[in-house]
This record gives sequence, structure tokens and C-alpha cells, in this order.
Amino acid sequence: MSLTKRVSNWFSERLGLNDLPFFKTPDYMYHVNEWLGALVAASFIYTVISGLILLLYYNAAAGYQSTETIINQVPYGSVVLYSHLYGSYAMIILAYVHMFRNYFVGAYKKPRELLWILGVLMLVLTLGASFLGYSLIGDALAVSAVDVGAGIITSIPQLSFLIPIIFGNYDTGDYTRVLALHIILVALIGLLFVFHFFLAEQYGMMPSRKVKPKAPAVYTKEEWSKFNPWWPRNFVYMSSLIFMTWGFILAIPNALAYLNGLPQYFDPFMNPKPAPPPNSPAAAHITTYPPWFFLFLYKIADFTSDVVIFLMIGVIIPLVYLIILPFIDRSDELHPLKRKVFTGIGILMITYLIQTSLWGDLAPGVEVSIKEQVIAYLIPAIIVALGLTFIKPMDVKTKQVRGISPLTSLLFVVVAMLFAGSVVELIDYPSLFTFAVTLFTGSLFFIGSKTMGKVVLSKGFPNNAVPEVRTTTETPTSNETKRKFAEVLMSILFILVVIIVAQMWTIPPTGYASNLFGVDLGLVFLMLGEVISLYHYVVYKKPVEKEE
Repeated sequence: MSLTKRVSNWFSERLGLNDLPFFKTPDYMYHVNEWLGALVAASFIYTVISGLILLLYYNAAAGYQSTETIINQVPYGSVVLYSHLYGSYAMIILAYVHMFRNYFVGAYKKPRELLWILGVLMLVLTLGASFLGYSLIGDALAVSAVDVGAGIITSIPQLSFLIPIIFGNYDTGDYTRVLALHIILVALIGLLFVFHFFLAEQYGMMPSRKVKPKAPAVYTKEEWSKFNPWWPRNFVYMSSLIFMTWGFILAIPNALAYLNGLPQYFDPFMNPKPAPPPNSPAAAHITTYPPWFFLFLYKIADFTSDVVIFLMIGVIIPLVYLIILPFIDRSDELHPLKRKVFTGIGILMITYLIQTSLWGDLAPGVEVSIKEQVIAYLIPAIIVALGLTFIKPMDVKTKQVRGISPLTSLLFVVVAMLFAGSVVELIDYPSLFTFAVTLFTGSLFFIGSKTMGKVVLSKGFPNNAVPEVRTTTETPTSNETKRKFAEVLMSILFILVVIIVAQMWTIPPTGYASNLFGVDLGLVFLMLGEVISLYHYVVYKKPVEKEE
């Protein structure tokens, strides 16, 4: 018996891991798109850990000064602070991706209604906690964002009493109340996460539509018993995702911060560092924006001066729709083209969210007439309605070859257009927000290109009139070659990890160069994540695995 097998058995016996009621997983589900919830959880866990470290040094009674102290005087304080900020950003983006992915596959249907509602509530709490955490920096942008939030609440006379409860004396630099509420919201997210996690474990991952084309889409106990157990394969695969997520969260913001510390000709266009303090002369020269994830609300505020209408359009109607969605979409169909109304609404929600956020970034504070609003939002609605009208669903059971469905083609075109537009906006208006949007749309474009390219380059466009048999098996020789290559790659990555770790301790703990420590630590996590992923491939991937 190999050493790894003996170690695995030791832990399994001592901890009773084989008796845990966690779900078993079919072979075909070891792809990242099936594990988006794990990525969100990884971001949440990292943000909580880094937040607890920051609590040891942060003084809420002097928000801005305390933030500057953490950055400039606490050893590797800026590494923790910047990655904490980007951990929350990653959590928001991944939560949106996770939610809309589940929306289009119908994962809100029976028996997962409560799971869906908990997820929506967690997204709302995440946005609220992120806003309050953003405010704790205490710079000019944070004060402006709190001013806007306080202004919205004040405009409803009956709610004015909430201002001191939520924000306290923030205008004097005291963020004690904001910090307390930030921690409370994070604790609520954690509480809901526990319920969400155990419900997800109870129902298991949602099967492919080729296996379960209609709701309720759950495996029977007999089917479930044949799958891969949670320990050790699921644990190993999940660990690789966690390491990679943490690697990106550490590497990206610290690389940006490090580059900003270089001479001006190396200075990039954005950084995670705080803006000037609110009462400084420098604050008068910066454009105040809300955090990027609330830019859409910022623009909707230009649509009307009535705060009730603003809240209805920007918050209440979308939120109520998402919560009651499982109860208004009563069909058992899971195919998005067999429930076109809800699919169309989902596409428009994504389009309007990105469109309005970009609008808020490019034209902040510019009033928008009703005519302009109609033109801006009616055109996408017409395009989506016409597209969905003429697109017919493919018969899943007879589609033996993974082809390019009309809906996939339509979505890919939309993503390509959004990516091209975001690149143009990034060049014209370089900012953290336009970079984040470009990164997000670029990721979607890359994933789409990879999927489309496999079909176009390797098989050509399938003739749907003539069913073909998908060849999924690989020759033993091919598998063995891949395993040997994976083992060599694991060895190389381990050597690189050792080299990087050996030089990390020579990096000064403070100053802009300290962010190199964060970059290196992120690279170490990324490489370890890849090593674990390769280990999963070498040890657990079967010579022939069922695709569905």
C-alpha cells in the first residue's frame, strides 16, 4: 500500500470520515463550473481570516489613521489589508456567477427552493458587509460612499433614526458603529452559510440535464451510492480550488500595490491603496465614486429624485423577484429554452447590471430623462425577446455530440461584445472598476472561446440530423503518458515553491516592497493548488470516466 493511501486511511479511521453524511460525486462533476459554491466559500473563509487579523490592529475610533498605520507600520499589514479587500471583491463576483449559473440551469426548482433563497439573502448580506468594510478605510471615497448611503436613508423621514445606529459618528472619523455592523453582517453570512452548506450536502450537486432533464433533479440513493465518496477525492479536489482562489486573492492586489510603489513610468493606472483623507487638500482633486459593486445604484439614482421609486427599481423589485422565483416558475423543465420568459429575464438582469454599472462609471451624477431610459433599456429587451423567440431547444437525449447550441452561440456573441466594449472603456477610462469589468468579461470570453474552440477545431460543427456517438474513452497509453507528465510537472512546481519560499523571508516587512511577499505567497498558493490538482488527476482519475 502506498504512503498516501496509508495516510488517507489513517485520517479516515481516526476522524470517521467515511461516515460523514456528505454527498458523493459522479465522475463528470470534477470541473470548476460545478464547484462555484466552493470558490465563494473559499473567498469567504479567506476574508474572515484576514479580517480577524486586521481586527488586532484596526482602531475604529480613528479609521483613516488606523488604516495608514496598518499599511505603513504593521509587518506585512498592507499584504493582509489589500488581500482582504480583494477577497471581498472576489466573493461578490463569484457569488454573482454562482447565482446566475444556478438561475439558468434551474437549480432554484424543487427541492432546492430554500437553498436558492438562502443564497440570494447571502448575496445581499455580502454586498452590505462589503459596503461597510469599504467604509472602514475612512478615506475621501469611503466618506463619500457613506454620505450617499446616509442621504438615501435620510430622504425617508421615518427612517432617519437609523443614521446614528448604522453609521454613528463617521463624519468625525469614528467608525466604531460601522465596524460593529460590519462584523454582525459577516456573522450572519456565516450563519446562513452553515445552513446553505448542509442543505447543499443533503441534495447533492445538481445532476446534468442529460441525466435528469426535469425537476426534481436529484439522484436516488441507489445511484448516489455508486459515486465517489467525499473522502478523500472530493476533499483533495476542493483543496486545490481553495489554494488557487487564495492565490489569486493574494497575488493580484499585492502586484498592483507593488507596481504603484515603483517610479512613475512604471506606475499602473490603479491600486488598492486608500485615497486621501476626506479633509485634506488632495481630497478636493479626486472624483468620488461609490464602490464598484454599487455603481448601478449610483446611476439609477440619476433616473429619479423620488427615493421610493429609486429603491423599487434598484433594490426591491429585483430582490423580491429572485426570492419568489422558485414559486412563480412552477414548470418542471430545466432547459433554459423551455422556460424562455425566465431565461430572458435572467439575461436582461445581467445585461442591465453591467450596462448600468458602466453608465454610472462613465457619466456619474448626470440626470437621465425617461426617454433616454427607455432607449437604453428597451433595445436589449427587444434583442433578447427576438433571439429567444426564434431559438429552439435541442433534444438533449439525441444530441450525442457536444455541439454549439443556438443559446450558447447567442450568449457567446453577447459576451464577446461586452468584452470588446470593456476593453475600449478600459483604454479610454482606466480605473479599478473598468479593469474589474474587463477582467470579468475577459474570463467569460476565455471560457466561452475554450468551449467553442473544442467543437469548432476538433470536431467541426456537428450535423444534428445525424446522431453521432461521442467517443469518451482514452487509450491506456495516452493516460499513462499524461500521468507521467503530470508527475514531472508536480516535481517542477514543488522545486519552484521551495525556491520562492526560501527568498520570501528576505523581503522587508514594511514599505511598498513588502507587497512582493504577498505576490510570492499568492504564487506559492497557486502552484500548490496546481500540484494538488495534478495529484488528483494522477491518483483519482479513472482510465475511463462516465461523462454523464
